[in-house]
Amino acid sequence: MSHDHAGPGTSTARLGIALGITTAILIAEVVGAAVTDSLSLLVDAGHMLTDVAGLTAALVAASLIRRPATSARTWGFRRAEVLAALGQAAVLLAVGIYAFVEGVQRLFAPPDVPSGSLLVFGVIGLVGNIASIAVLASARGANLNLRAAFLEVVNDALGSVAVIAGALVIAATGWLQADALAGMLISVLIVPRTLALLRETTGVLLESTPKGLDLDAVREHMLELPHVRGIHDLHASQIATGLPVISAHIVVEQGCFEDGHAPRILDDLQACVLEHFAVQIEHSTFQLEPETHQQHEHVDHA
Repeated sequence: MSHDHAGPGTSTARLGIALGITTAILIAEVVGAAVTDSLSLLVDAGHMLTDVAGLTAALVAASLIRRPATSARTWGFRRAEVLAALGQAAVLLAVGIYAFVEGVQRLFAPPDVPSGSLLVFGVIGLVGNIASIAVLASARGANLNLRAAFLEVVNDALGSVAVIAGALVIAATGWLQADALAGMLISVLIVPRTLALLRETTGVLLESTPKGLDLDAVREHMLELPHVRGIHDLHASQIATGLPVISAHIVVEQGCFEDGHAPRILDDLQACVLEHFAVQIEHSTFQLEPETHQQHEHVDHA
């Protein structure tokens, strides 16, 4: 069984391209927000600023997780992708809340927003966002880090669509509140996806059982193996994307240690968690114990 913890390489080149495009859009939208005094464009520029920071963190994390494991860091920097994704999600949530609060205030006192300039900057942003989406789309499932980066540029694209829609409504009807509503719409699009990403990243950091793995079913299946008499200290968590781990103390018949059958039980246990469940676990650690060992345990175990 392979115990290579280095993991697959990540698409640093794709992140670099997306970062360059997003930085260019940010500069354009900052200029546009200053010229038009548009809330939707200002919020989208703020969103872009968090994206530049987030994509930079994602790029750094993508480089860090390629570093090999050491005796000081036995998993290397594999969790850097989770920390980067968590940071991006937290900042996105703050931007979303700000956009909604500011939008409500501007509904009652809308500034005079030039629709033509707003439309131009909205289109510039949308074109750049689509280019970033195309760059990151095929790699978005690689890990949480790339998923967060892809989510950010998708939210940016939706924000640009909202800016364009607001500009068209103002041009057609003169209703200036459309810009505030567009800014609020951007926040509504940001928050739910961000909360989902926050739940997933914090779940990893809290060492929750990997999504899709029924630990009770794992326990029942292992108890059905020949010579297994009990299981305690059963734990499963996820180090990073695609890297679930499991450990347990397995109580087996005393005779297994005398007739040399214990190694076969270990093989069966590892095959069990690798082959029989939706989440395939390659990194498993099992401690085999005789039934008489329990009297030496000093802590009650689950």
